[in-house]
Amino acid sequence: MNMQEYIDEAEQSLLHTYNRYQIVIEKGKGVYLYDTDGIKYLDFVSGIAVFALGYGNKEYNDALKAQIDKVIHTSNYYYNMPAIRAAKKLKEVSGMDRVFFTNSGAEAVEGAIKAARKYAYLKDGTTDHEIIAMEHSFHGRTFGALSVTGTPKYREPFEPMIGNIRFARMNDLASVEELINDRTCAIILETVQGEGGLVPATEEFLKGVKALCEERDILLILDEIQCGMGRTGHMFAWQRYSVKPDIMTTAKALGCGVPVGAFLMTEKVAANSMAAGDHGTTYGGNPLACAAVEKVLDLFEENHIIENVREVAPYLEQRLEELKEKYDCITERRGTGLMQGLVFDCPVRDVIERALENGLLLINAGADILRFVPPLIISKENVDEMIEILESCIEPSEED
Repeated sequence: MNMQEYIDEAEQSLLHTYNRYQIVIEKGKGVYLYDTDGIKYLDFVSGIAVFALGYGNKEYNDALKAQIDKVIHTSNYYYNMPAIRAAKKLKEVSGMDRVFFTNSGAEAVEGAIKAARKYAYLKDGTTDHEIIAMEHSFHGRTFGALSVTGTPKYREPFEPMIGNIRFARMNDLASVEELINDRTCAIILETVQGEGGLVPATEEFLKGVKALCEERDILLILDEIQCGMGRTGHMFAWQRYSVKPDIMTTAKALGCGVPVGAFLMTEKVAANSMAAGDHGTTYGGNPLACAAVEKVLDLFEENHIIENVREVAPYLEQRLEELKEKYDCITERRGTGLMQGLVFDCPVRDVIERALENGLLLINAGADILRFVPPLIISKENVDEMIEILESCIEPSEED
């Protein structure tokens, strides 16, 4: 089959919930992907911030192959060694105390919400507690995660959502204070908003929210699904400001391609929330997924991934700032680390499609924002290559 035949078959078989770009990816190596026609693409998407280690990492692949030859799945009625080792290593890099492995980021958010509500229920025996989330946030597509997602267009077709969710404004502490009452049990936010436009929480805001939570015994839930795992130059973005959450969610680069997420909590929350029978998952924490987590965490340390982010990210910021200064259609650069965005004064889909035609993969974050979330192994040379292609794709839009 040629590439168009594959696409035609997909359109006959797959549910049309994605407006996919018209290529079929076959393989990857390093920071490049290749389609079924053999065309090479520089990847500044990395599976939406997933493939931190790049493609074809031999040590990672060998670890998964070795686990497949042992056992892939057993169920959570039994212990398994990869889960035990992965949980210990994840605790060490996060500073959290308890881990629950899930299959995705959305599932991690679901578990975090349940833990927060159970914590509040055990305090006062009532079930009318409220959660404060942020406008323009994105936490996932399942009902609980969607309920705390602060973008109405994602929620409205599926309402009613779960109740008692109220929305404050990111980086506006007063808007949070206005919503807090005696029923508030948790505040959830992305440490850096992803889909909402690459907006980091400010230090003042994050510390202010943490202080409110400590004062009222409200749980702080930080969503690190996209911004975690080294992308901001810290293993988790909150570590930059030392604002430790009560519950944290992670996924995406946690497994570098294997579907796995987790929610983590402090010992205080763990001892006063979830008990046996309160939560479960068939596949979460299975040996194959946890072998991936374990190896990813090892390779982050061995290959100095965070150090590379800290070296390359300022250069990426510099080059993006240069583009902003050069082109009137670019109004702002946002983001932190290797999680960057360029805000345009018009929709960016045409730019993304021209980039695709020229061998560069990019995605948006909202209609008018280009998002840059490359593998964390990129070099300054890769940044230069990306900028050269991107410039050639911006210039035609200036003439339109």
